[in-house]
Amino acid sequence: MTNATQETGPGTAHRTDVAIVGGGLNGLGLALALARAPLDVTVIDAQPAETRASDGFDGRSYALALSSVRLLTALGLWETLGDTAQPIREIKVSDGRVQDGAAVLGLHFSSAEIEEGPMGQMVEDRHLRRALLDAVAAHPRITHRDSATVTAQESGPAGAVLTLAGGETVAARLVVGADGRQSGVASRAGIGRVGWRYGQTALVCAIAHERPHGGIAHQLFLPAGPLAILPLTGNRSSIVWTEKTGLAEAVNTLPDDGYLQVLRPRFGDFLGDIDLAGARYCYPLALSLAKAFTAPRVALVGDAAHGVHPIAGQGLNAGLRDVAALAQVVTQARARGEDIGAAQVLERYARWRRFDTATLAAATDLFNRLFSNDVAGLRVLRDLGMAAVNRAPGLRRAFIREAAGLTGDLPELMR
Repeated sequence: MTNATQETGPGTAHRTDVAIVGGGLNGLGLALALARAPLDVTVIDAQPAETRASDGFDGRSYALALSSVRLLTALGLWETLGDTAQPIREIKVSDGRVQDGAAVLGLHFSSAEIEEGPMGQMVEDRHLRRALLDAVAAHPRITHRDSATVTAQESGPAGAVLTLAGGETVAARLVVGADGRQSGVASRAGIGRVGWRYGQTALVCAIAHERPHGGIAHQLFLPAGPLAILPLTGNRSSIVWTEKTGLAEAVNTLPDDGYLQVLRPRFGDFLGDIDLAGARYCYPLALSLAKAFTAPRVALVGDAAHGVHPIAGQGLNAGLRDVAALAQVVTQARARGEDIGAAQVLERYARWRRFDTATLAAATDLFNRLFSNDVAGLRVLRDLGMAAVNRAPGLRRAFIREAAGLTGDLPELMR
């Protein structure tokens, strides 16, 4: 099986070991991980190839935990990506108010306190996506079908069959939904979702600033929601700015100058003057969890399985843990001669990821509720709590290892 365009049409059957619906970062990463097994993998991507492959900087970036960097290294991608990444050497966390700046008490994490090196790396979407797409295109066991939409899905004792919009069918032993929070794979498999809206919206952009950031990531908890300032290469930073939805929507309609006028008193002047360096995005925030991670012949990864608040920047990292865990379970099942889509195999994956995901969802929800307010008593407790952690080296080191993604039952590709 290759990446070459195959003859397709109504009624044409395409057979593969694993069909991944969704050509985003998690879907492409999983394809590469499964192809190492080796398994034949087909990625069904609704977006056109030229949309995915754009090389222009659009402002989107990701904070990759050290464990995620290890996964990308194992997949052979980091040798190229490393030259475009910005190491996160320190993290500073504090309470704050608009125009008042950060509180005196807070948390300070340094990579120097762990032996493994930087806690994480900031990588721009354009570089990460391009590295994944190039690796997928070069792999002989991966077929990447772009501009393809699934219209029907059936699971049976021996496998699953997907029907595409043009009438072609794809038969697989396992179907993976990597198609986001509105997952069609999950819906067609009868998997519902639970969750709620936060009444907050994230404004996302990149900025250029006068002074160097020193590889320091800042998380400032403002009454309306957290403001993350994450270092990019050069004198640039990625911004994830949470506001109440009404204000966020109003700010997002402003021209660039007006947008910056609202941001500046929240951002402060510690990096000098700031300007936009890329496009602006706006995302309503909600908690959204699939009621099950698996169904007959189906597994979910990434946002299709869990969408959490971006307060800890763990969305993509959690998805990549899904990728590494599912790849390990399926690879081991294949080595033992098991049916890779059998219920007992998929239950191992679900059992592995269920607790970790529930814990992450609960923690991000709790921290958002605890910090996204200006209640005087809670502010005092928050500040004293952060100061106490900051004075306890053992506890601080535990938080650093958590931020680096080095805790819990790590899949082999992340060790």
